[in-house]
Amino acid sequence: HPPQSFSIPLVSPQETLMGKYGEEAKLIYELQDQGGELLALRYDLTVPFARYLAMNKITNMKRYHIAKVYRRDNPATTRGRYREFYQCDFDIAGQFDPMIPDAECLKIVHEILSDLQLGDFLIKVNDRRILNGVFAVCGIPESKFITTCSTVDKLDKIPWQDVKNEMVGEKGLSPEAADCIAEYVQLHGGLDLIERLLQDPKLSQNKLAKEGLGDMKLLFEYLTLFGITGKISFDLSLARGLDYYTGVIFEAVLLQQENDHVEESVSVGSVAGGGRYDGLVGMFDPKGRKVPCVGVSIGIERIFSILEQRVKASGEKVRATETQVLVATPQKHLLAARLKLISELWDAGIKAEMFYKKDPKLLKQLQYCEDTGIPLAAIVGEQELTDGVVKLRDVATREEVRMSFYTRFQKRFQKPRDC
Repeated sequence: HPPQSFSIPLVSPQETLMGKYGEEAKLIYELQDQGGELLALRYDLTVPFARYLAMNKITNMKRYHIAKVYRRDNPATTRGRYREFYQCDFDIAGQFDPMIPDAECLKIVHEILSDLQLGDFLIKVNDRRILNGVFAVCGIPESKFITTCSTVDKLDKIPWQDVKNEMVGEKGLSPEAADCIAEYVQLHGGLDLIERLLQDPKLSQNKLAKEGLGDMKLLFEYLTLFGITGKISFDLSLARGLDYYTGVIFEAVLLQQENDHVEESVSVGSVAGGGRYDGLVGMFDPKGRKVPCVGVSIGIERIFSILEQRVKASGEKVRATETQVLVATPQKHLLAARLKLISELWDAGIKAEMFYKKDPKLLKQLQYCEDTGIPLAAIVGEQELTDGVVKLRDVATREEVRMSFYTRFQKRFQKPRDC
C-alpha cells in the first residue's frame, strides 16, 4: 500500500490521552492554555491514530508514520532516551484473519533490524490473553490484571525478587500468587513451549489463555514460513505496560556478548515494540464501533545512538551529506561560472553544492570535500572555460579527467574576468 497522509495533532485534549496508558500516564506532558483548556502533548502515535480512524469512520488502513512524541521522563542521552524524540510507527487496521497482519509486523521489524546491521537481536513475543490467563489461574482478581501486568513489565530491568516485593508490598497480591506467577513468567521458548502450555493442567482450562496460545501457535507457523523464527522468542515475561494492548505483544532488543568466551547473550535495550490493540478505536467512536488494529513502533533515536557509538568506536568517517559533487573554481572572478554550472547540475537532478563565497581558495574547497565525504569536485577555471570543458576530480584518489561541456556555456563565459 502507498503511504496515506493525514493530520495527527501534536496537542490534544487531556481526556483524549488519559485512561489509555495505565501507570505510564504519569509521563504525559500536561499543558494548560490561556483559556483554561486542559491539553497534553502526544505520548505516542498509536492513540492519535486510533482517534483519527474513529473520527473519520475508517475501517481499513495500512500506514507508516514518523513524528515526534513527548514524555516527561528522566533522559539518558547516552542510551538514546529523551523527552522529545521520534517514533516510526507501522500499523494495519481492519478485520482480517488471525495473525496474518501480526506476522507481517514482526517480519518488518526483523527486516529493519537486519538491514541496519545493528548486531545480534531478539524479538520477544507474548500475548496479553496468555498473561491474563496466568493471572487468573494464580488467583489474581480481574481488577488487578492491568496493574499486575505493569509490574511484570519491569522484569527486564529489575530481578524477580524486586518484582515480587512490588506485587506483594504495593499491589496487595499474596506471596503464593506471586510465586505461582513466577512459575510461568520465567519461561521462554518456541513452538515446543506453546505446545507444552496448551497441555498445562491449569492454563488449558482458562478460555483466554487457550485462545492466546492457539493464536500464538498460528503466529509461529507463519513466522516459520517467513523464515525468521531464529530471531523470535515466545517469552512469558514480556508484558508491555500500556493498557490498550489486547492480544499479541512484542518487543525487539539488541544483544551483545558479555565477552569472547561466553556464549550467553545479554540485552542492551529495547529498540522496537508493539502489539494488537483491538479496543482502542472503539474508545473514540460515539457508537463504540471497534476496528481491530496491530502495529509496531521503531525507536529511531535509540537506534541512532547505538550506530553513533559504534561509528565512534571504530573511528570510521561518516558522510554528513548526500552531495555528489562540489562545483569549484581555482581563480578569482568565477562566481558566475559556478552558478551557471551548478544550475545545470541541479536541473539534471544531480546533488551539487558550492561555496557561498565569491572567491574561495581551491584548497579550502577540496578540503571541504574531504571533510564531508563529497566524492567529486567539478572544477571550472579560466583554461577550462576557454577549452569548453570541466575538470572532474576524484577527491579520494586525486585523479582528474577533462570532460566536454556545453557550447553555450563556453560562449557565455569566454571572458571570465568580465563576469
